[in-house]
Amino acid sequence: MERLVYLDHAATSWPKPPEVAAAMVEALEQSGANAGRGNHSLAIGTGRVLVRARMLLAELFGIANAQDIAFTHNTTMGLNMAIKGTLQPGDHVVSTMTEHNSVRRPLEYLRRSIGIEVDYIQADREGQISLHELQRSLRPNTRMVICNHSSNLLGSILPIGDIGDIVKSHGAVFLVDAAQSAGALNIDVAAMNIDLLAFPGHKGLLGPQGTGGLYISPGLDLEPLMHGGTGSQSENSEQPSVRPDRYEAGTQNAVGIAGLLAGVKAVKALGVEQIHMQEWKLTQLLMEGLAAIPGMRILGPELGAPRSGIVAFVVEGQESAHIAHRLDREYQIAVRAGMHCTPLAHQAADTLASGAVRASVGVSSTEADVQRLLLAMDEMYGVSRSS
Repeated sequence: MERLVYLDHAATSWPKPPEVAAAMVEALEQSGANAGRGNHSLAIGTGRVLVRARMLLAELFGIANAQDIAFTHNTTMGLNMAIKGTLQPGDHVVSTMTEHNSVRRPLEYLRRSIGIEVDYIQADREGQISLHELQRSLRPNTRMVICNHSSNLLGSILPIGDIGDIVKSHGAVFLVDAAQSAGALNIDVAAMNIDLLAFPGHKGLLGPQGTGGLYISPGLDLEPLMHGGTGSQSENSEQPSVRPDRYEAGTQNAVGIAGLLAGVKAVKALGVEQIHMQEWKLTQLLMEGLAAIPGMRILGPELGAPRSGIVAFVVEGQESAHIAHRLDREYQIAVRAGMHCTPLAHQAADTLASGAVRASVGVSSTEADVQRLLLAMDEMYGVSRSS
């Protein structure tokens, strides 16, 4: 059998760099204690791993104080911490039509439960929003603006710096979902006026699943999502005020964070700009080849335009799930089909009824991987098959 071609990096990166697994094994074998829960050498060793990971992430994202990063299990947890820890009854939120359910569902929950107001700015078929419409949507009670850096369906890249300028001038809180950009697009929270940045450890940062983080601006004090043991200020009945303990109740995923540290080191060694350029070239190759398929419609930015490593498409008359199933079973190619947890983006792309097939490249993807997918699609739906 041919080797598996993995083109589902938007869900999670795979395979991980070998040093990620090695770091996790080392953490299990040599420093498997609970950080911050004792003064013995094993606990201190684990704590050092967490400190180094926090510092490297701060360096990557332009964060002045690494203590402003709270580790999470994933981006979803970070987004919930940011949204539920900030918003109060009567607050107004502006978001976009390209958001993941990790943004939409917490917002709709708070709309029902405490009465916040939410507006979703319309996105065009390429996934872009009007900055003029954003400005017009802001109200005196607008507390937060939320947007993704890159759509997990369309691959579009929003002008985060420009949006951040608008949000700052209004005095609102700017929350960015970096699920598809952390490690693949440059992020500088200070230059982009980002107040809250939720990011995964297991995608572009090349770490294991079960890792992620939330940057919290020093000017914000979120209500913690979880309360419990932190190893600090244990005599108090209230959650500690010191960061990051305030937002990290319970035992940390130290083994996972050790792997995340190794993944971030790999990203920094390769260079974020180099990673993005490699992924962009592969998306262009893929789009050029798919365009030759009869009835093909490629979603998101046009050929040659900026995009992340995501190319989603539909084939007229064909079920997206069926295409993905055939690619897996007949050609050993892993892609994802369906709604991708972002129905509003499908609504913007006019694919809400059909869903789409999403191929997403990553650091380990090659031109040969793309060519395998193109050959398979041509065999299934190409000109020779349709004539």
